[in-house]
Amino acid sequence: MKHLFIMLTAFLISATSYAQFQISVNSGYSLGSAEMKLGETINVDETENDYGSYGEGFNFQLRGTYFFNDSFGVDIGLGYLHGTDQTASKVSLPNNETDAIARARAFGASASVVYKFTNNIYGRFGALIKVGGKTEAVVYQKSVFSQEEADAFGVPLGSYSETNYKEDFHGQFPLGFAAALGYKYELNSNFSIFVEAEYYGISLKRKDSEISQFNTDIVLPDGNVAVSGFYTLDNLPAGYVKKTTYVDNLSNTNTDPSKKLAQKVPYSSFGINFGITYHFKCSAKKNNSMTTEDL
Repeated sequence: MKHLFIMLTAFLISATSYAQFQISVNSGYSLGSAEMKLGETINVDETENDYGSYGEGFNFQLRGTYFFNDSFGVDIGLGYLHGTDQTASKVSLPNNETDAIARARAFGASASVVYKFTNNIYGRFGALIKVGGKTEAVVYQKSVFSQEEADAFGVPLGSYSETNYKEDFHGQFPLGFAAALGYKYELNSNFSIFVEAEYYGISLKRKDSEISQFNTDIVLPDGNVAVSGFYTLDNLPAGYVKKTTYVDNLSNTNTDPSKKLAQKVPYSSFGINFGITYHFKCSAKKNNSMTTEDL
């Protein structure tokens, strides 16, 4: 028992003498990978699918890395994704226009294993989760009235409704994969800069969505607003509900617009990051390490 304690103590002291903790801050841009259909573009001649990934955009990360020795360590990271606009629906017809985009505003976390191939080249791989945020849809719709609709509203033919609204989509807890290959350059004993290629493999299954803003105006042919706020968040038109729940099973006779079938949306990406690292000093010097003979 005594020898086991001595060996364990010697191992911990030795590991501590080589241990190094560092904090990194980086930013970069990612392109979508494993893209899926996100929407459609429709005009009088054709309908075209629009593909993409909500993982495309600018990202910011804060990471802490602990090295047990000169080669092997673990990494914990927190990040924010400011996604680029993805086409959800674009309709250009004589009496109907729609321009709907969706974009990610998401917070994520990762836990990875890090390995130094050389003093300058390293790799890391591990698990990725989404811990907060949303996919935000921003929608504009213009619908020109028929003669009957114009008469019902008491406005001249050529008038139209103009609707703007936002809807926030939330997903279930996801688990994905993260991997990176990087090159670092030491500036001095405490600071280094790095560049890395990083891959995220993750998708989200929708859980619910909520309309956060809604407004419909009645507009005259000359562009002047005849009725402002005809529909609002407190007075939604037929077919719209403030909150929608996404489920895996839905009856063929369902008429409840607040329930829809769930779907998975992609957040996978491949990007380039640039950052800076601060290296804390070792808690103990190698030449002061305790050996079993000292005990």
